[in-house]
Amino acid sequence: MEKKFTTANFDTEVLSSPLPVLVDFYADWCGPCKMMAPAIEQLAGELEGKAVVGKLNVDENEDIAVRYQVMSIPTLIVFKDGQAVQKAVGLQSKEDVRKMVEQA
Repeated sequence: MEKKFTTANFDTEVLSSPLPVLVDFYADWCGPCKMMAPAIEQLAGELEGKAVVGKLNVDENEDIAVRYQVMSIPTLIVFKDGQAVQKAVGLQSKEDVRKMVEQA
């Protein structure tokens, strides 16, 4: 199951994770974000134990979005060892997102 990232848990859950972490930067009002949601949810289950998959609401956690220069949503960022290593902006296919995570 996908995690919910917030300002309060971001450093612990994402930057300190021993596994690669996929963060889906989204907003409730964003149409393409809603279209991506099922694929993100499926990947969370499929990659369990290999990677952490979660979502961060940019309206509720604006400081994190600003920190990683998220200008458009959806934005997907893969973090490894506390660093952003992959970034994709806009609607992505499930397979493209899987490849991003596996390359990390």
